[in-house]
Amino acid sequence: MLQPSEYTYNGKSNTPALNATPNNQTKTVGAPIEQATIGRTVVIKGELTAAEALYIDGRIEGKINMPDHRVTIGRNGSVQANINARDVVVMGKVNGNIECADRVDIRSEGSVTGDVSTIRLSVEEGAVLKGGIEVRSAELKQPKAQQKAAEAPKPAEAPKPAEGAKAIGAVASA
Repeated sequence: MLQPSEYTYNGKSNTPALNATPNNQTKTVGAPIEQATIGRTVVIKGELTAAEALYIDGRIEGKINMPDHRVTIGRNGSVQANINARDVVVMGKVNGNIECADRVDIRSEGSVTGDVSTIRLSVEEGAVLKGGIEVRSAELKQPKAQQKAAEAPKPAEAPKPAEGAKAIGAVASA
């Protein structure tokens, strides 16, 4: 899959600033998303890391570790690896566990065999999912240091004698 690129000549971009839609509405076009692509004939064995989004149309065996980026497995893509990413979109085949910080999206032609751990999960009709599912709360998305600070018990102040009975009554009725 070819990705749009922006060429410049003498400091001027030759990409259009506006696109016309079928309804004759115009919309602005943003900068293209940086995305690495693994083509149909490419086979990678080992650990894969990147600092940009990744589109896989080939075959990966091993481990994919991209906790801050999106991994998309194309229709021709075949992944036999554990995946750790922010977002995962599956249109091809995945055989391995998926650990996702935000969202896993399994499209109608996609297939996942393995455990999925995420905050949000979308499985279209026709998709295949075999394995365990753990849907975590969005609160667990915080860094561990912030979680520990939030969970630490706060020291309680000793109630004043006149307020003590009111405080106990409020707790009992709550």
